Order: sequence, then C-alpha cells, then structure tokens
Amino acid sequence: MCMKWISVLLLIQLSCCFNCGTCGKVLVWPTEYSHWLNIKTILDELIQRGHEVTVLVSSSSILIDSNKPSSIKFEVYPTALTKDEMELLFMTWIKKWTYEAPKDSFFAYFSVIQESIWGYSDIILRLCKDVVLNKKLMVKLQESKFDVLFADAVSPCGELQAELLNIPFLYTVRFTTGYSYEKYSGGLLTPPSYVPVILSELQDRMTFMERVKNMIYVLYFDFWFQQVNEKKWDQFYSEVLGKSCFYKYTTAPTFLVPLQVNLCK
Repeated sequence: MCMKWISVLLLIQLSCCFNCGTCGKVLVWPTEYSHWLNIKTILDELIQRGHEVTVLVSSSSILIDSNKPSSIKFEVYPTALTKDEMELLFMTWIKKWTYEAPKDSFFAYFSVIQESIWGYSDIILRLCKDVVLNKKLMVKLQESKFDVLFADAVSPCGELQAELLNIPFLYTVRFTTGYSYEKYSGGLLTPPSYVPVILSELQDRMTFMERVKNMIYVLYFDFWFQQVNEKKWDQFYSEVLGKSCFYKYTTAPTFLVPLQVNLCK
C-alpha cells in the first residue's frame, strides 16, 4: 500500500509540472531489471493519463526491449558495450552480493558491496557519456522540448541530462545504502536511535547496544561508503558543464517534487 501511495503522489506531482493540467512530454533515464519493472508501472499509468513518455535505452539493454509493440516511445542510443558485458556485470554483482561477500562482518561485507557498486557505476558512466557526448542525440532531445526528466536515482546521469536540456527532473528510488540520498538530498528524517540503517538487519525495536551499533553504521555510511565513484563523476560533470561541479548529494532524489538541477558552484 505504501508503494501505491507513493506512486499516486508522484503522478500528482508530475501532473503539476504541466501547464493548466495539459498532457506533457516525459523523458526517462531508466535502470535494468527490477528497477525497470518498478518505473514501467508508473510510466504505464502516465500514458493512460495522456502523457507522452520517451525512454532512453542503450543498444546493450538486457530487459528493455524497444522492438516490442508499446505505448512507450524508445530512443535507442548506440554504445560500445554489449548485452553480454552488461549481463555479466549484473550476474557477477548478484553472485558476489549473495554468495561471496563475507556475512560475519558488516564492514567487510559492505567493502565488497562497494567494490561491486563501483563496477556498476563505471558502466553507467560509460552509458552516460554515450548519451551526453552524442551531439546529434542531444540536439534531437533538445528539439523535442520535454517538460520533465524522470530517472531512477540508483543510476547517475539523469540530473546531468536535465541540466543540459534545461528542464526539471524527478527521481524514483526504493532505497540507497545508509539512506544517504534520502537524508542529505531528500531531507528524510532518519534518527539513528529509532531508524535502523538499511541492510543492517536491525529491526525497528532496538536494544541499547543495537542503537549504538546502528549509530556506528550511520557514521560508516556517512563518512566512508560511497554509492558511486564520486571522483570520476565529479570530473566528468565538470568537463561537460565547463565549471567545477559535484555529484555528491546534488542528485537530489526528492521523489515527488520537480527540481531544477544545481550541480555546480
């Protein structure tokens, strides 16, 4: 029920982006597998309400099939990555997360997870470059005059595209490790005495020692764990926009409120 209400609120906010309640044009920066299934549910509802939805999809996409009949429009962009490379990345990630990461130590476990996530981050960076450095594609998107960009927060680049196209953006996200984006970008209140860190396996009713442990986890995610390789993304954003820019916590996944991007100083 919670996810249904979030989807309803998101649809209401999307509707508010458009003038006088008229139907708008939505550009989408998606992610693969379950994240695509989640966002597609929202897109299907938007289409039923008369909005025009265009999804940016790479030629290496695994689950998003642009050849199937669909009410969704697909803008396929070329990439040097192959489907086999993409699938190997995800399968390696799942295998390491499920079977190989040490379960006896929280910090050792998430060190392995961060390594895997950074591998994913590098792949998304390559795809991002294939979009924003494709001048012909960016001109086409600019001329299409989209009203809003809708993206999955676990895959950077949506905010950069919105900046280049000069349009507001929205995010959907289930959770991020340590609630980092939710806290510092979305303003979500997560007091460590009451809210257990995601993936910590702690419950909402914690003993005193569990609260202490949760506080240590919070500090770990705040000062050590990085969702993406921020140095690489900062450098790329700065190169593209021509000024000093930062990825960290500027990709504000406020979930429901359309934002104008502010990546740079």
